[in-house]
Amino acid sequence: MRIAPILLAAALTAGPGLAPAASASALPPIRHVFVLVLENQSYAQTFAPDSDAPYLVHTLTAQGSLLTHYYAIGHASLDNYVAMISGQAPNAHTQLDCPTFSEFRLSQPALDPSGQALGSGCVYPRIVKTLPDQLEAAGLTWRAYMEDMGNDPKRERATCGHPPLGASDPTQIARRGDQYAARHDPFVYFHSIIDDAARCDAHVVNLEHLPADLADPAATPNYVFITPNLCNDGHDAKCADGRVGGLTAINAFLTKWVPLITSSAAYRADGMLVVTFDESDGVGAEGSGACCGERPLPGTRYAPGFNGPGGGRVGAAVLSPFVQPGTVSAVAYNHYSLLKTVQAIFALPPLGYAADAQLAVFGPDVFSAAAPHPPAR
Repeated sequence: MRIAPILLAAALTAGPGLAPAASASALPPIRHVFVLVLENQSYAQTFAPDSDAPYLVHTLTAQGSLLTHYYAIGHASLDNYVAMISGQAPNAHTQLDCPTFSEFRLSQPALDPSGQALGSGCVYPRIVKTLPDQLEAAGLTWRAYMEDMGNDPKRERATCGHPPLGASDPTQIARRGDQYAARHDPFVYFHSIIDDAARCDAHVVNLEHLPADLADPAATPNYVFITPNLCNDGHDAKCADGRVGGLTAINAFLTKWVPLITSSAAYRADGMLVVTFDESDGVGAEGSGACCGERPLPGTRYAPGFNGPGGGRVGAAVLSPFVQPGTVSAVAYNHYSLLKTVQAIFALPPLGYAADAQLAVFGPDVFSAAAPHPPAR
């Protein structure tokens, strides 16, 4: 479905559509996926025609596809990031952003039939696998780029930065010069990643490494995950360095970094960039809404959104050579859908709640353009 940009305001209130069935064979030959996650903004505010992030709302949606009914999984932040790479549902600790970097305590030794680790805690045991584990097993590459990580070596290391197990997390509050937040870096919450220190150090790095990796197609990972700092992701309204945060900071960050991605050889050959938000601002029913038959973790005390079943409508922009510019999709998706889509692109089995048979992957409503040329392999 293609809608002219002038109809963007009408798309704000459009109802969600039924997701068309899409199989891995129906997906375009994407070989490089870029995911950029921002913070704490509701769809109605972010994608309003007069938004303080005009580069996202007008420039990027004009270049790609706007997903008007894309939903977060829960509140607060960490549970959404965890869902994006593992399909694990929010638990009582991840819902509170794990101020203590505690072990996940299993209530039973095996995953349940839906692939969920039952229990509660922060750092998941090795039986819980992640998208990076799958990518490496398939001979594919990945890297996570975290802005400011390691800027203050007294707080966290410059690679694979996280608190010691059982310790309080000093990155919960931004500091001038280092606004990295471990809770926005899901990769360090899995023993399957952090237990191999050399592997984690090679894959979870500071954002400053991204330009060099983009400059060389052979060095550009198949899967790229980008987390701005607590100012540039919009989390803080007033930033630790004195700048204005929120959508204003988001706009500046995207204006700088998105062109670096979309001009790279890997993206132009066969790439997809998804820009979305971890959760809505949490206000009212809209802030805790859900889609796609989202389920809570069995036995958990609170709903994923505390006041509702999910993390609210946040929206997403999808850019790719395989996306017709100016497309608007009202199909309902969420973070599990994104994970399932990435796994389908790379012919990997879905993990956790991403395996729900009713959950759609991105379909022809998103990928509406023919391949511009043979993809790079």
